[in-house]
Amino acid sequence: MLIAVAFVLGWMVVVAIITAAATGTFGDLGLPADGEDRPRGLVVIGAATLVVGAATAVAYRRARGPVGDLLRAAEQVATGDYGAVDVEARGPRDLRLLTVTFNDMAARLAADEEERRRFLADITHELRNPLAVLQSQIEAQMDGVHPRDDDHLASLLDETRRLGHLVDDLHTLALAEAGRLVLRREAVAFGALVDEVVERHEAQAARRGIALRVSIAPELPDVSADSARIRQVFDNLLTNAIRHTPAGGEVVVAVSTLFGPDAADGPMVQCRVTDAGPGFREDQLGLVFERFTRAGDSRGSGLGLSIVRDLVRAHGGLIDASNDPTTGGASVNFSLPA
Repeated sequence: MLIAVAFVLGWMVVVAIITAAATGTFGDLGLPADGEDRPRGLVVIGAATLVVGAATAVAYRRARGPVGDLLRAAEQVATGDYGAVDVEARGPRDLRLLTVTFNDMAARLAADEEERRRFLADITHELRNPLAVLQSQIEAQMDGVHPRDDDHLASLLDETRRLGHLVDDLHTLALAEAGRLVLRREAVAFGALVDEVVERHEAQAARRGIALRVSIAPELPDVSADSARIRQVFDNLLTNAIRHTPAGGEVVVAVSTLFGPDAADGPMVQCRVTDAGPGFREDQLGLVFERFTRAGDSRGSGLGLSIVRDLVRAHGGLIDASNDPTTGGASVNFSLPA
């Protein structure tokens, strides 16, 4: 600020000196003179310099206020206070555009900060639940309230698995958002992988009185994929489907080959997982793949479908969710290029 003021004052001093020379105070300096022996060249120079100096002073005064507003707002953002930043767009056109861009940046930072805080609050809540169950169950057994039998130990084991599953989902989500999700691709026999994952979930489904039905089309092409990540996709989908299916219901896994309209694109392997639960709420269908979106009575973390979406997209695949028109249950359909 002081430098700018000194520059303007110095410029005005130069204007005064040149104007004095133009009026003959310092002689004609060898320049052509008018009828009164005043050097015409310096008169023109003095007038032009005076105009430029005045224009510079006006431009400085117009920019000084908006620039000061931006500097104060920048200091506010530097302290982490994004919410109240709303600088008035005024001054020259370029400065107004800069102000609008700065306000947009501050708004995005405020939204990101709010999302980060909400994420931390949600994930703290999710981690606390299984830990609280584990603590209460262990204390009940130590106090003799519950016997130390296999049934009560199995419930503890289920909570540790739930906790481990949540930690795995968080790790995958962090890698995906940081762009560091590395896929170790190989030729995967998709039908065999589906059979393997379904077999792992059969015991859990049987305990809840739920049937698992698998339909795999013959001669499926191999898929270039990270088999561990695709297993994670199926684990999340089957866990969700079993959780929301009532006793006596059925979870259906259907796998087929999908051919697009352009043969050059090659075939895709399509998989649909459908449960017999209440399905997605209509107002929730557009949000099912967002983090922490879940049904009100769900004990899940709300991260499963978000993880599934990120992994499918990382493989170059497509994914969507709907309600099955026959059963009304939730149906998640994804496809991967062969």
